[in-house]
Amino acid sequence: MRAFPVSLPSGQRYWTVLDEDLQVIGVADEYLRHLRFGRDAAESTTKAYAHSIALFLRWCARSGRSWQAGVERFALFMTWLAHARPPAGDDAGAVIVGPGAAAVRCPSRINGVLTAVRGMVVHAVATGHGPAGLVSMLYEVADDRDLPVGARDEDGRMAWRMRARHRLREPDTAVGRATDEQIVALLRACRSARDRLIVLLMARAGLRRGEVCGLRRGDVHLLVDSRRLGCDVERAHLHVVRRDDNPNGAWAKSRRERVVPLDFLVVQVFDVYEFERMRVTGAAHSDFVFVNLFRGRIGAPMRPDAIAELMASASRRAELAAPVRPHQLRHAFGSNAVDAGAGIDVVADLMGHAGVASSQVYLHPDSSRLRAAVDAVPSPRELGAVRR
Repeated sequence: MRAFPVSLPSGQRYWTVLDEDLQVIGVADEYLRHLRFGRDAAESTTKAYAHSIALFLRWCARSGRSWQAGVERFALFMTWLAHARPPAGDDAGAVIVGPGAAAVRCPSRINGVLTAVRGMVVHAVATGHGPAGLVSMLYEVADDRDLPVGARDEDGRMAWRMRARHRLREPDTAVGRATDEQIVALLRACRSARDRLIVLLMARAGLRRGEVCGLRRGDVHLLVDSRRLGCDVERAHLHVVRRDDNPNGAWAKSRRERVVPLDFLVVQVFDVYEFERMRVTGAAHSDFVFVNLFRGRIGAPMRPDAIAELMASASRRAELAAPVRPHQLRHAFGSNAVDAGAGIDVVADLMGHAGVASSQVYLHPDSSRLRAAVDAVPSPRELGAVRR
């Protein structure tokens, strides 16, 4: 079983699952097409889900089970996920368990795979391709007491919901954010104004790499008054707009358009980048903000994968201990906004989260904030309660 991209005549793409004979797995393909076109999910979402569903179907095939029977043994599938080696070598797929055996997949990865498979099973039952009893094997009825406050019933009454039966406990860890020192080091290691602007838009505006590559020039308003452009938003800002026709595959995750304010530093680098771009023949007339200037097809819009390559190269030049990933810059923006006193609702809008629950991760203080809170508490001696 393997995940495979599908390109439609319209130019739209999604991912599906093929068997060993390169035949489409119907139950998986129907769900992934529904996810992409029925629920307007990103192509990258179908890619991640296709790889997860392929793991489940591969396990079912190797254990001699149908996918329906595999659902009935979901706990065994979780054990296989945790301890089966990835496909490499003669013992690929063998389950290595016992005292001291290290898991090959972390709890968050396993939970992500289970989420994708549950979605496929529920869709199969809803469309009549599976028995209704499969849903009760995956979900149980639970109350909302373990949900964040923002996700509970507004009237304070206890609400009921379906809770997944199979889920591993994920350790509480601080959000993987880039530090201010790392951001400064990356900026110094950038070799062009374009690259510095990309870093700043992720670190000081919270954009995802797909949103950066999908920016059009008309989305960026750097004037004090943009009413002449038909926009009533004051001061410098940009609009994050979801589009299906970007030739570089860039995709804004949120369906809702959002406005992101820009500070003076970002505006300055925007100006420098414009002059840099105008000097490159073939790049001045593209409608995309970020285009190839130094390699590849000059003037073509940058692909999201190029952002990851840029970050890896800049991290090496900055001699950082570990490469900084694009999403770590976005996490840095969310964490810094909370540290500066922004409310969770404001952070959710700036980050483009569908609800405040997704922004709760930025409320967990790191060790430096805990230390600062303790140091800020006055001592009894300072209050005059203790004398020598």
